[in-house]
Amino acid sequence: MSNDIKPIEKIRDDLNNLATVIENLAYAEPPKLELRNRELSGDHIHGGKITKFASTGIKDESSRLVVRVNDDGILTDFIDVDTLVGDTKVEGNLHVGGEITATKLHVQELSADIRQERTTPLEFVADEVNSIYGKGLQWKGKEHTRQFVYRANPDRIFTTETIDLGKDQCLSIDNIPVITANELGSSVTKSNLQQVGSLRNLTVLGDVKIDEFVYWNAGTMRLGIGTDQPNAMLSLASLDAEFIIEPEGDSVKIGTWTNSDVSIVTDDTQRILVSKTGHIHIGIKGTHDAKVTVHGKLGVGVNTIEADVDASIAGPIRVQNKKFEVRDQVPTSGSYKLGDIVWNESPKPTGYIGWVCIKDGTPGIWKPFGQIGA
Repeated sequence: MSNDIKPIEKIRDDLNNLATVIENLAYAEPPKLELRNRELSGDHIHGGKITKFASTGIKDESSRLVVRVNDDGILTDFIDVDTLVGDTKVEGNLHVGGEITATKLHVQELSADIRQERTTPLEFVADEVNSIYGKGLQWKGKEHTRQFVYRANPDRIFTTETIDLGKDQCLSIDNIPVITANELGSSVTKSNLQQVGSLRNLTVLGDVKIDEFVYWNAGTMRLGIGTDQPNAMLSLASLDAEFIIEPEGDSVKIGTWTNSDVSIVTDDTQRILVSKTGHIHIGIKGTHDAKVTVHGKLGVGVNTIEADVDASIAGPIRVQNKKFEVRDQVPTSGSYKLGDIVWNESPKPTGYIGWVCIKDGTPGIWKPFGQIGA
């Protein structure tokens, strides 16, 4: 019986000890928990979910999954950041809904359908590999490429298209207008124009050559038409003849420089002919239509025409095929015809007024006529 009582007593004693321990724990202060390692690292967290996480540098206010991290990198839909520090490389397309402000932009190709606003010039900079030649603006389409570019040999701006200025605008050089819609600038002094329209108020300095036919020599002050070596101030030349007009002092020389006739025509009909030997012909040979009217006095072979006569002739004249001349006696030589008259230049009383030829001959037979009274 005694052997059975001992286990029961042991159980009772153990229960009393447990009660004492519980009572002591109930009234005793809980021991302070000291965390020796406050850092969050993989040694303390692996897997699971952390919400409303906050630290000095991170604050989680998300109510849904925003950032995913895997072996390819960080995946997210939106990034709101003030500054990206360091070199940044974008693989793939970059879509910007706002403005891009850059100190310098390098692109291989630029395609834009929007207006470009600039506050600095568009620059093309040469380096050890690239030059500035061939740089500029290009428009590519179904046809040829339109260009407005910089070219070499010589250095110049080149365009394949027409430049159309607005109304009342002009092309200028050194701020001096050169070409307007209807005027060349006053600074344009030299040109190789080959075709122009109507000219008005044209001023030309120096030599002039027109169509290899009209020549003005500014050095000799001579104009040649048909010749580049005129022999007068005005010269009109063909292959065989040259007509000239040459002022000489207070007179003017008009005629041919070559051994050629000169004709004065009206209605394409010759009216006066001065032959190359000096003969002057008035009218048309074989006709009697020509009329010569002298409004004034006529002199032939004389230097002075006396005031009391209308015609003064120095030598013999022929009227209706009859010759009239003045001598102091009948002719002793020369050919005369019936009816020719010689007037006595020294008439005296009882003498005769003159002599008349009564038979053709050399000098013919002569008889006195018109006896003068005593």
